[in-house]
Amino acid sequence: MMSVVGAQPFIKPMQPSPSVSPGIQRRHTLPASEFRPLNTQDAISVFEIEREAFISVSGECPLHLDEVRHFLTLCPELSMGWFEEGRLVAFIIGSLWDQDRLTTDALTLHKPCGSTVHIHVLAVHRTFRQQGKGPILMWRYLQYLRCLPNVRRAVLMCEDFLIPFYRKSGFKVLGRCAITVANLTFTEMWYPISGHAYMRRNSEAIRFPQHPLTLPLTKTGEHLDV
Repeated sequence: MMSVVGAQPFIKPMQPSPSVSPGIQRRHTLPASEFRPLNTQDAISVFEIEREAFISVSGECPLHLDEVRHFLTLCPELSMGWFEEGRLVAFIIGSLWDQDRLTTDALTLHKPCGSTVHIHVLAVHRTFRQQGKGPILMWRYLQYLRCLPNVRRAVLMCEDFLIPFYRKSGFKVLGRCAITVANLTFTEMWYPISGHAYMRRNSEAIRFPQHPLTLPLTKTGEHLDV
């Protein structure tokens, strides 16, 4: 994926840490909720969540372990992981594509000059489903894409039963996808990326992915997770 530095939306500037008396040692604690790009060290955790989420439903994983490592090496900035107390609970992996519609090559290739983000997979850990995490993560990811200057749209392919889920996130149907996997067929959907992510008043842009991000949880009315 392209090497870019974007602004992460909806993050307040980090405040200086209060001074601590020399005789007091602060105990390190993990952030309650953290969104950050994935790396190859996360690959096994990613694949375990993906395998459990997809094998039982469709019998196929969107990405095998070597493909997860492949995209997290080429374009980690187009991935996003949601961690709670250091544990991966949900993730998205994407790459760049340079054609109007997806073809079989889009399953394995990253086109650095492309302006379309191909979302390969969104998955939520089984113990964290039905909590609205899928829609929240997708919303944050799409807001992040708005901060990447060369990205114009996001596309994905899904089975028909997932069309209502992605429509609620703002995706529109493009038509039947040319890609088939075994006996599975898919619908191709797209989301326009334009303008800039909304920034709260008195907030500042924070570079992503150079800095891990600690974000407040967002309430949502959605209850459908993948």
